[in-house]
Amino acid sequence: MAIERQKELRRRRHRRAKVRKLRARLAATTDPRQRAAIIRKIQVVNPYAPVPEK
Repeated sequence: MAIERQKELRRRRHRRAKVRKLRARLAATTDPRQRAAIIRKIQVVNPYAPVPEK
């Protein structure tokens, strides 16, 4: 039972790290097409993650 919890926590941490990296890339880019692609990726990884719109 504890093993399943550890897997769940690992997935959650990985998801957060991935969203954090994608948000950093989003902040660095200015190209609208790239921004749209990164926003789509963020929403695929975590649909409930807030995405800053400019």
